[in-house]
Amino acid sequence: MFIQGSVEEMVGTYNLKRLFVFRSAVIASELAAIGLAVYGLAVELPLLFMLSVIGVYVLFNLYVWIRLRKNALASANEFFLHLVIDVFALAALLYFAGGSSNPFVSLFLLPLVIVASTLPKRYVWGMAAVTLGFYTLLMIINVPLTQEMAGGGHVGHSTAATDDFSLHVLGMWFSFLLAVGLILFFVVSMAEALRQRNQKLAEAREKHLRDEHMISLGTMAAGAAHELGTPLATMAVLSKEMEREYSQQPDVVEKIQILRSQVDRCKATLAQISASAGQMRAESGHSENLKQYLQSCLTRWKELHPKTAISVAMKGTDPAPVVVVDETLNQAFINILNNAAEASPERVELKANWSCDLLMLEVRDYGEGLSQAALEGLGKPFFTTKKDGHGLGFYLAQEVLRRLGGEVSVANHEGGGACVSIRLPLHKLLAE
Repeated sequence: MFIQGSVEEMVGTYNLKRLFVFRSAVIASELAAIGLAVYGLAVELPLLFMLSVIGVYVLFNLYVWIRLRKNALASANEFFLHLVIDVFALAALLYFAGGSSNPFVSLFLLPLVIVASTLPKRYVWGMAAVTLGFYTLLMIINVPLTQEMAGGGHVGHSTAATDDFSLHVLGMWFSFLLAVGLILFFVVSMAEALRQRNQKLAEAREKHLRDEHMISLGTMAAGAAHELGTPLATMAVLSKEMEREYSQQPDVVEKIQILRSQVDRCKATLAQISASAGQMRAESGHSENLKQYLQSCLTRWKELHPKTAISVAMKGTDPAPVVVVDETLNQAFINILNNAAEASPERVELKANWSCDLLMLEVRDYGEGLSQAALEGLGKPFFTTKKDGHGLGFYLAQEVLRRLGGEVSVANHEGGGACVSIRLPLHKLLAE
């Protein structure tokens, strides 16, 4: 509900911007219509009152412009209130210009069309009541229109009906032209806003599903860490006893020590899962500059793949920005390097480039590359191209980077092998 509310407010703000442009066009059209009526058709109008109404209308539109510059969000209630003010301003001008007999009274339909195309049903009924109420009121109270003759007097009774009808027909044409132009501009813009709203909602739902998947995986990982703790502790105790028992056989002791180191590594990994559960943490305020951070990740990775040669190229601002140590990000980088090493055990390549607020990484392997199906499926949970893989390593790494605002892309390198490109903004990692 929170996600949908945020999207609704963003769409409301977009609609309010369109309404500001719409109102500006209406004000210009009103001034043009008044000028045409007074100077072109010799219609007597209470200019002082009508220009005062337009002046207040302009001030309100200026207030809306200032508010939009502050990037404030607009709710549906506020958008509806703005349209009610527009109807009130139109009704005030029509009151001084013949009331319901004025051909521009059809402009009352525009706010109703806008509400019907953008807001829920209750607002449509509300706008219908407002416009119908003002229309009915203008039938009862209004200032009648009068037209002057060329010599300065009023038109005679014999020609008044013909002149009034011609004036009314001309006004209806101009009103229709204005309505068509505004509907084409505003309603089409509203339809585009609705399409954008639906797209943002779809993206928000997809992100919500990904987050739920990550939470379920985190819960499973924490449960696995708890369940595996006891057998690993048992294995550690037994390996120590076996080391003492076979102390006279160096070959066996060496293998037992390798087994113990692997058990200790598993215990350390499970401890990290239990401690952080996938959340960013700063151990005792621990932070490093970015270059040292990447080098420490590489050191940990080399312990896992001592036989894989790696070509490293690092460059960027000096001194490098200081970032908070994030264990989940360490694991993400190591997972991506692990995939590269499994694709080409002989050698991999790492390029790192950073600025004060952005890190760019490229990890390339020299393997056979990826098929089109693999490129399309990579990053989805449980998709894997390995015989004994689980399809979670790259997915989890990608989600960690997305959580930090990063982007990950995979492509086949023109020189052979696959290349993973990472673009990571540093604003969530920078140490205060």
